Amino acid sequence: MNIKSKLSGVVLLLFVTVFSTIAAQDTKSLEGTWDMVIFQEGKELPSWLEIKHSGVNTLVGRFVYAFGSARPISEVKLNDETFRFSIPRQWEPQGQDMEFEGMRDGDGLKGTMVYTDGKKYDWTATRAPKLIYVEDPKWGEPIALFNGSDLTGWKALGENQWIVEDGVLKSPKSGANLVSEKEFKDFKVHVEFQVPEGSNSGFYLRGRYEVQITDDFGKDPSSVLFGGVYGFLIPNEMAAKPAGEWQFYDITLIGRRVTVVANGQTIINEQNIPGITGGALDSKEGEPGPFLIQGDHGPVSFRAITVIPRVD
Repeated sequence: MNIKSKLSGVVLLLFVTVFSTIAAQDTKSLEGTWDMVIFQEGKELPSWLEIKHSGVNTLVGRFVYAFGSARPISEVKLNDETFRFSIPRQWEPQGQDMEFEGMRDGDGLKGTMVYTDGKKYDWTATRAPKLIYVEDPKWGEPIALFNGSDLTGWKALGENQWIVEDGVLKSPKSGANLVSEKEFKDFKVHVEFQVPEGSNSGFYLRGRYEVQITDDFGKDPSSVLFGGVYGFLIPNEMAAKPAGEWQFYDITLIGRRVTVVANGQTIINEQNIPGITGGALDSKEGEPGPFLIQGDHGPVSFRAITVIPRVD
């Protein structure tokens, strides 16, 4: 091999090496979790995106829309400075898959979504924050969020169907969700509830992470059934009582780490919640948030909601 051929080979090798390094850096800059906002029909819909490697060259991920559970992304496809992925319809109206295109925008991402009806909307995303876990937390005084008499300290998101009867907070039919006026960061919360046969509700931590309240006695555990962190965390056993009986959760949330005790049994033990769940109030994971009770899926009752905040 002559000198010219050797030089050509070296140049080609350097080009491939540099190109591969740049491509790897670009890919790495996309990996991680992202708190999204989709600007759809005049509303800001909180969503969530995860991008990660699968094997050597493939990017995969998960996506959470404004409603529904976390959905797998089979492949995130790169094209120069943009990336694309599609999501099959879950609870959306009849139509096509949702199609996403995005690109880097400074420290964040931006792009467009084509909805199931073919309409296109803009979205932006910021990298999800690291939420610090505190090893030896100090706890404050208990705060009763429900006074047993009325809706003081709560507000309905829409036309209110919630009532208080005989010391019990009730949603007798599907209607508005209920949100606490107080907001919290890290806490322990005790919740006593009753769910009728076939009904479905949920209790949102910081208004972003739903713990399921459903009629699931005797079923196998699932992330979308009783005690699950919706679409993300599966309880280690089904601890639900039969419909109509009073039940309780004791939930501890510090940073992203959650423990759920259901009816005296620890069903989720210090697991990290990856991101917001469908139906979240917002995607601002670094901020304190309220409690939200789901009232738009079916009847449910509560008789105690007590929170103990972590204090610095």
